[in-house]
Amino acid sequence: MSTILPINIEDLLNHRSVESARVEFKASWDEKTTSHQVIKSICAFANDLQNLNGGYIVIGVAEENGAAVRPVKGITAESLDAVQRWLRGHCNEIDPPYQPVFSPEVVDTRNILVIWVPGSDVRPHKAPDGPKTRKKYYVRIGSESVDAEANGVLPQLLQMTARVPFDDRRSLTARIEDLRESKVREFLNDINSGLLEENNQRELYRKLQISAQVNGHDVPKNIGLLMFSTDPETWFPGARIEIVQFAADGAGNVIEEKVFRGGIHEQLRNALQYLENISSQHLEKRTNSFLVKSWVSYPVQALREALVNAVYHRGYEGTPEPPIKVYLYSDRIEVISYPGPVPGIEEKHLAQLSPMPPVPARNRRIGEFLKELKLAEGRGTGLPKLFKAMRNNGSPEPSFDFDSGRTYFRVTLPAHPEYVAISAMRDAAYMRAIGDQEGAFARIREAWKQRSGSPSLTAELIRLQGMRHDMTEARKCFDEFLSCASDPFIPHVSNVFIEILLNERMNEEAKEILDKLPSFLSSDEACDTAILSRRLGQQAIAHRYFERAGDAVLHNARALLEFAQTKIALAQDVLHKNRDRETNNRLLREARELLERVIRMETETVRQAWAWRELGRIGNWLKHPATEIETAYKNAIRLLPGERRFQDELAKLKERRRR
Repeated sequence: MSTILPINIEDLLNHRSVESARVEFKASWDEKTTSHQVIKSICAFANDLQNLNGGYIVIGVAEENGAAVRPVKGITAESLDAVQRWLRGHCNEIDPPYQPVFSPEVVDTRNILVIWVPGSDVRPHKAPDGPKTRKKYYVRIGSESVDAEANGVLPQLLQMTARVPFDDRRSLTARIEDLRESKVREFLNDINSGLLEENNQRELYRKLQISAQVNGHDVPKNIGLLMFSTDPETWFPGARIEIVQFAADGAGNVIEEKVFRGGIHEQLRNALQYLENISSQHLEKRTNSFLVKSWVSYPVQALREALVNAVYHRGYEGTPEPPIKVYLYSDRIEVISYPGPVPGIEEKHLAQLSPMPPVPARNRRIGEFLKELKLAEGRGTGLPKLFKAMRNNGSPEPSFDFDSGRTYFRVTLPAHPEYVAISAMRDAAYMRAIGDQEGAFARIREAWKQRSGSPSLTAELIRLQGMRHDMTEARKCFDEFLSCASDPFIPHVSNVFIEILLNERMNEEAKEILDKLPSFLSSDEACDTAILSRRLGQQAIAHRYFERAGDAVLHNARALLEFAQTKIALAQDVLHKNRDRETNNRLLREARELLERVIRMETETVRQAWAWRELGRIGNWLKHPATEIETAYKNAIRLLPGERRFQDELAKLKERRRR
C-alpha cells in the first residue's frame, strides 16, 4: 500500500472513490510522445476548472473502455527513476511552476508510477505541448486535457486566478494542534489508506494535504478543521445538521429535534442513520399474484443523495452560515442548505431537463474526502440516482427550489403516497383515543383531498362518512376514487362502500356495485365480498367467493363461521327445492368441519357461541346422538346466556324428544 497517497491504490485503479474522468492511464513511457502528453495533463489537472481537486496520471497501466487492464503492464525500475527525474525537471516549464506528488507503486508484482495532481493554489497554469512550442492553458473537459482557449473556457479559467476554494484554504485562526490525529487515522483506516503507516504526525498531515506551511510553521487547512477537529463550529459557526420533526396538526408543533455535530463526515453518517431509521418498509400483496411489492416511506438512496449534496455543496465561509436544516413533515422531507447553488446551475438542470453545466464546485476537498468514504458519488451522478430511487419506489418526483438571490437551496422529497395515508390514519387514531373525533375526521378528509386515489384513505373516509350517515358525501368520495384509482385497488374500497350501503338499507345500490366486482380477487378481498354477498342474501355467490379466498379463510374466524353458515343455508335450499339429501348432507358435514375449526381458535366469545349453536343444529339434521346435540347448545348458552334463541331451540328439541 502507498505511504504517499491518501487514496487506496485499488480504489484508484477501479474508479471506486474517484471519477474515471479524473484518472488518466498511460500504458508505457516514451520521452518523445508520452512525456509531453503527461505535462499537458498535469497542467490541466492543476488548473482544476471544476474544483474537483485535480486528478491522477498512472504510468504503466493500459486502458480499455476507460478501465485499467489487469494485470498491469508496468514499467522497469530504471524507467521508474528516469520518468520521475524527467517530469520533475520539465514541470518547471509549467508557468507558474507546479510540482505534483509522485508515488511509485507495486501492483500485480509490477512497478507503476502514480502522479497525484491536486488543484493548484496559484492557477491558472500554462504548459508547452512539445519541445519549443508555445505554452497554452490546458483544462480537463470530460476525460481529455484540452486547450482552454480553443474550447471557449479561458475566460472562466482566468476568473479563477489565485482563487482557492474555501475548504482548501489555510486557516489563519487555528493551530495545527487543533487537528486530532486520532480522527485522521480513523479516516485513513476507513478508506484503507497506506498513509496509516506514516508515524510522523506533521508529515502525515502534509501528505494528506490538510495542513500547509506559513512562515516556516504548519497551520491547518479548513478541510482539516471541518473533518478532523473536535468541534468545527469553533471556526465555522453553523457547521452542523439540524433535524426537526413536525406534528401533522398544521400548527407547526415540534415533535422532536436532533442536532448533529462533530466532523462533517461524522455528522453526515449519524444524520443518515437517524433518517434511515424513520424510513419504514412496507409490504403490499399484489392482486392475483404470489408476488409482494415492497416500498419504503422514503428511499434511503434518495435521502442519502439529498443530505450528501447539502454537506458537499453548502457554504462554510459565512460568519455565521446557517446550519443544514432537515424538516420532517407528515407528507414530505425538506433538506435546506445555505447558500443556494453556484451561478450557472438553474432549476432546469436540477429537474433533469437539461445537462448539468461544467461549473466549478463550491468545495473541492470535501467532495474528494466524502467520495473516498463512499458517502458521495462521482460528479453528475447523484441527481440521476435520486430521481431513479424515487421512481423505483413509486414515490412522486423530488423538487428543487432556490430564491433569486441564491441565499438557500431546498430539496423536497415527497413521501410515498401510501405512507402519507398510513401517517394520516395513525394521527387520526391518536386523536380518537384522546376524544377528538372531529379532529380525526378532519385529518383523514384533508389527507384524502390531497390524494383522492389512495385506497386506504378513501376506504377510511367512506367508513367515517357512513358512521355519520352522510351517504351523499360517501358516494362523492367513492365516485372520485373510481375516476383516478388503479383497478387492483377498486375491490377493497368498493367493499367498504357496499358495507355502509347495507348498513343504511340501500340494498339495491349495494347489489349494483357488488355485481361490478371482478370474479378474481385477492384472498382478503374475496373473504370480504363473500360476507357482503351473504348480507344481500346471495348465498351461492358468497360460496364462490369463499372458495376463491382459499386458505385465507382457514385463519379468519369470522370468515370460517360465515362460510359454514353459507353452506348450511345452501344445504337447506337444495333439500327444500330439489330433495337432494346427498348434497344436503355433504354441505352440512363441510360446515361442521369449519365450525369445529372456529371452536379451536382463540376468537371472540360471541363467535364461538354461534359456532356451538350451528353445530347443534347440524347435529340435529344429521341425527347425531341427543347428548352431543344438547352439549353443543349448552356450550352456546354458557358463552352467550343472553341469547334467547339458543334456549328456545334447545327447549323445542327436548320437547320433540319427549313426544
